[in-house]
Order: sequence, then C-alpha cells, then structure tokens
Amino acid sequence: MPAALDADTRERLRAGVRARIRDVPDFPKPGILFRDITPVLADAETLAGALDLHIDRIADLVGHVDTVVGIESRGFLFGMAVAARIGAGFVVVRKPGKLPAKVVEATYELEYGTDRLQIHADAIRPGERVIIVDDLLATGGTASAARDLVGKLGGDVVAALFLIELGFLGGRKRLGALRVEAVLGYD
Repeated sequence: MPAALDADTRERLRAGVRARIRDVPDFPKPGILFRDITPVLADAETLAGALDLHIDRIADLVGHVDTVVGIESRGFLFGMAVAARIGAGFVVVRKPGKLPAKVVEATYELEYGTDRLQIHADAIRPGERVIIVDDLLATGGTASAARDLVGKLGGDVVAALFLIELGFLGGRKRLGALRVEAVLGYD
C-alpha cells in the first residue's frame, strides 16, 4: 500500500497543480468557466504530483479495488495511470458508437446539455470493486451515469475520484452516499 503523503507535501503538490490549471471563460458556451487541465498534463513534474495526489486520496483502498473505470475522455488520462499504480484493471466508459462489442447504456444530464454513455457489457464482473475516475466533478451527471452502468453489470462502486470538484454545482450531492474524493476543489 502506498504511504500517505505528509501534509506539507500534499499542500505543496496541490499548490503546484492548482497553479497549472488554466481558466478559460465562456467555454464551451457563454457563462461557463472551463478549468483546463492540459497545462497540468504538459508539465512532467506537475503531472507526477497530480497522480501522487490521486493515489493519496484513495490510499486506504489500494489492494481492495479490482477495476478503475475512466470516463471519456479526460477520465482516461488519470484513470489508466491510477489503475496501473494500484494494481487494478482499467475499463473505459465512452460516448455512443465508440465501443466495438455489445454495450450497456445510460443517459445523463450535465451542466450544458444531455448525453449518453456506454460500457462494454462484459467489462465488469459481478462483485468487482470499482473506482470511477474523471477529471472533473461538476453536476455529477457523468459520474452518476458511470456508477449506474457499473451497477447494471453487477459491480460495486466504492469511490469516485476527480482531479477537480466544482462544489457550487452540487455534483457530490447527486452521487449520494458514494465516497467522493477530489484533489482540488473550487467553490
């Protein structure tokens, strides 16, 4: 099991990640302030720190998780790395028409519209312990849909893990009793 970060290291890494988040006003539509993570990904030291912070948030679950589910598309970026670091498998949840085999689907609402997500029907075995990973928790729509997909396949979602949580949008509330962990929060 990875050692938890000490408080000073955790705060130093968070400050470094937060400093690299780029605010983009009016994207993807007017009135939205988009939190762009690409500068975090572009800097090797900051990226490594962000991954360390992800693992720190779920250190107690390491060794007790079978699968990490990454939500398209930025959830793939951190999800696969988290899975590799904790010794779990990785499964993708994608938008319609992108998975080649039989799928299960869920519809969801997000802060600027509606969409659907799909997972391969054989991606999760009954009883598997799953962590859902995405870059951002806003309204909770995509994470809720991913949780529903895992549940339809018989999996047990033990946590949802995000780089950023936009607390003012209430996504955590939408996820109910599910354990929610975020590296950075914006209110």
